[in-house]
Amino acid sequence: MDIIRKIEQEQLKDDRTPFNVGDTVKVHCRVKEGDKERIQLFTGLVIAKGGRGINAAFTVRKISYGEGVERVFPIHSPRIAQIEVSNRGKVRRAKLHYLRDRVGKRALLVKSAERR
Repeated sequence: MDIIRKIEQEQLKDDRTPFNVGDTVKVHCRVKEGDKERIQLFTGLVIAKGGRGINAAFTVRKISYGEGVERVFPIHSPRIAQIEVSNRGKVRRAKLHYLRDRVGKRALLVKSAERR
């Protein structure tokens, strides 16, 4: 088991940006097209975090052309260049799956952390 832990420790990222469920984030993803590589942004609301260690992941939800789009990102993936928090949210739940049932502007409505 120590060998597995050692290999996992080598693959963990040290420069993680701290963020929580309810925050609006911009995830800078590395996309490979042919022999070229570029950065693509995925901006949305963090609705869930889970896992531990190398298996840690988070789910980001956004509304694109009236349709809800969710994407699960491994936190320590080499495909993620950067995670940028654009707005901190104040929520009372660990998972925001109830937002899936909402439509329109209410679908991404989370209280701002600055207002208390």
